[in-house]
Amino acid sequence: MNGPRSVLGSLDSTVLDWMHRHATPNGMAACIAISQLGSPTALTLLGLAGALLLAALEEWMMLGGWAAAFVGAPLLDQWLKVVIHRPRPAYATALLHHPTWSFPSGHAMGAIVAYGMLAYVVIRLGNATRRTRVAVVAAASILVALIGISRIYLGVHYLTDVVGGYAVGSIWLSLCIVAVELGRSHARRPRLNPMG
Repeated sequence: MNGPRSVLGSLDSTVLDWMHRHATPNGMAACIAISQLGSPTALTLLGLAGALLLAALEEWMMLGGWAAAFVGAPLLDQWLKVVIHRPRPAYATALLHHPTWSFPSGHAMGAIVAYGMLAYVVIRLGNATRRTRVAVVAAASILVALIGISRIYLGVHYLTDVVGGYAVGSIWLSLCIVAVELGRSHARRPRLNPMG
């Protein structure tokens, strides 16, 4: 009887092999470009740019959440990689000269945290209409999905690596946003004057 682990392993191999068989030079080039949008370099630049903007706007509560999101995600990724010790797919050696562990996908986790936080900040600071909010969330979701798919297409991650990255990243993103919202709510609460 097959257990959950063997079923997931079979699914991982099936999806990875199917993508590898259907890979084309143009597809690889496109996925390399898309994948770069979830790279540590790209997300670090986004994180710094966002931090400078929030500081200039004196949005200190949001800046704290932004910093926590961008700093915490890679730390979680590295910790989980060391704890789980999952080897990369065999195809990864064609692109990665010094591969790290495979689970979770750091690109997937970083993308959902970074672009999810960006969407939140844009919506919060822009007083966006419902249509704009939907458009911003949809654009961020599509970009995050494409980055995850690109990692499987390139053969550097399994499907469950990407799904795991999304899951952990979603939890961390949610915690950061909740913390900001609680902080903003507390800051808006009228303070009682004990001498009044």
